[in-house]
Amino acid sequence: MNSPLVVAIGNRLRTAGYDDVATPFRVASVSFDFTKAMRGSEGRGLDLVIVVDTTTGSFGDTDSTQVRRRIEALSRALDVARSSLVLTVVLAGAALAGDIEALSETCRVLIVEPISVDLDGNPQDDKARRQLEDRIRLLLPLEIPPRDDGQGNEPTAIESLVAGVPDDVNKDFLKALMASSRLGDEAVTQELAAFIGSRLYVEGDE
Repeated sequence: MNSPLVVAIGNRLRTAGYDDVATPFRVASVSFDFTKAMRGSEGRGLDLVIVVDTTTGSFGDTDSTQVRRRIEALSRALDVARSSLVLTVVLAGAALAGDIEALSETCRVLIVEPISVDLDGNPQDDKARRQLEDRIRLLLPLEIPPRDDGQGNEPTAIESLVAGVPDDVNKDFLKALMASSRLGDEAVTQELAAFIGSRLYVEGDE
């Protein structure tokens, strides 16, 4: 059974559009088994996330040398298979020393140190939720906070950004583009293509 911290990481990534990958899984005819593996979707479709439980995990997760060797083997297998997947390793729990530092040369490494979560993996308060999100921020969609009650008439971050662009920029399109960015790279590409297509159509009619 996974630790509450690993469950919390999995829960948050699922809400961001990641799906669980059944383990063990095979890459280039080699079988790999990890505490947890997840795959992104849509704009994050090339993300492969491996969660390593460095405190109580199985598969040698508490041994930095074993972790490094297994991740390096997975990275080599992805290269052999000519995979375009982007590998991210999340170290959940106590930070590993020594050989684990070499992982940063092989893949993206995120460290989630212990935070306050219940047995079901739910952060116990807003502070714990923010700590979790801060530590896996690179895997989450960009969120621009809305205006809060104490902000008064001050512009939001997105309003300030729109106001700062030159007057000859189509601000309706800019707002639509920023809204689509919440859905990932593919949504932005589609929005941009639709705008260009509409402009070509209008100019062609003229």
